[in-house]
Amino acid sequence: MRVREGVRTAASGGRFLLDLWLVARPALWLVSLVPFYVGHLLATRWLIAGQDVCVPPGRGCPEALAPVLTGLVVWGPLVWLAVLAINDARDLEGDRRNPRKDDAPLAGGRMSARAATVVAHVAAVAALAVAWTVRPAFTLVTLGFLVLGWLYSVPPVRLKDRPGFDVATNAVAVGGFAPAAGWTVVRPLDGFPWVMAVLGVLVAVALYVPTAVTDYRADLASGYTTIAVRLGPRAAYRIGLTAWTAACALTVLLAARGQVFPHRLLWPQAISAPLLVAAYHRLLGRAREPAEIVHGITTVSWLFLIPCGVFALAYTGVL
Repeated sequence: MRVREGVRTAASGGRFLLDLWLVARPALWLVSLVPFYVGHLLATRWLIAGQDVCVPPGRGCPEALAPVLTGLVVWGPLVWLAVLAINDARDLEGDRRNPRKDDAPLAGGRMSARAATVVAHVAAVAALAVAWTVRPAFTLVTLGFLVLGWLYSVPPVRLKDRPGFDVATNAVAVGGFAPAAGWTVVRPLDGFPWVMAVLGVLVAVALYVPTAVTDYRADLASGYTTIAVRLGPRAAYRIGLTAWTAACALTVLLAARGQVFPHRLLWPQAISAPLLVAAYHRLLGRAREPAEIVHGITTVSWLFLIPCGVFALAYTGVL
C-alpha cells in the first residue's frame, strides 16, 4: 500500500513539474534571451575597449562566465514563470473559452488559479534574489520587467484590457528591459546605448501585435479589450508592419552612421531589411487562422535571427 502511495506521489510531483514547465512556456524564453544577449554583447565590447574586466567570458576568465549564466537563468525560466503564472491565473475564465488553451495546466483543470498565484510569487522572489547575487542594477532591471508583467495581468490596472498599453507593456519589457538586463549583468547601466532599446521596442511591437490577432476571437468572446479587439485584426496587423519596417530602417541607418552597428554591416543590413519586411507582409498579412498566424510569427522570428547572428559575428570581430 505504501509503495502504491509513493508511486502516486512521485507521479503527481512529476506531473506538477511538467505543468510548471508548460506554464513557463520555454518557447518564449528566446524572446527575452536574444535581446539579453545583444545587451551583454554591447557591454562586453565596451569593456574590451576599456580593458577594465576580463571578457568575453570563458576565454581564460571563467569567473566572468558565472554572472552571464546566472542572468540566463533569471531572464529565462524565472521571470517568465513569474509573469506567465500570474497571467494564467487572472485569465483563467477566458482561457477556458480559448480552444488553443484546452491542454494548458490551468484551463485543463490540472492546476488551480491559487496554486499558479503562489508559483508566480515564489518565482518572482527567486528571480530577484538570484539577480541580487550579480549586481543591484541587474536586480533593478529585473524588477522592472516583473512589475510590467504583473501590471499587464493584475486588476485594477490590468493593462491587457487597455488597448495600446497592452502592446507598450510587452514591447518595453522585452525590447527595452531585456537588452538593459544583458548590459547590467556585466556593468552598471551607465553608458547603455538607448537607441538599441528603441530598436528592441519596435521589434517587440511587431512580434507582439500578431499574437493579439491570434487570440482575437477568444478575447472578443471573453470581453477582453486588446488592441486587436479594439482596432480589428487588419488595423492591428498594419501597426505591426509599420513597427517592423521602422525597425529594419533603423538598423540600416545605424549601420550607415556606424553608430553601435559596425559600418561594414551597411550592405548586409540594406539587403536584409526589405527581405524581412516582405517576409512579414507575406506571412502575416494574408494569415487569417490562428495556426497560420502562429506559423508566420515563428518563421519571421527565425528569419530575424539571421541578421542578429551577422551583427554578433561582426561585433565580436569574426566578420
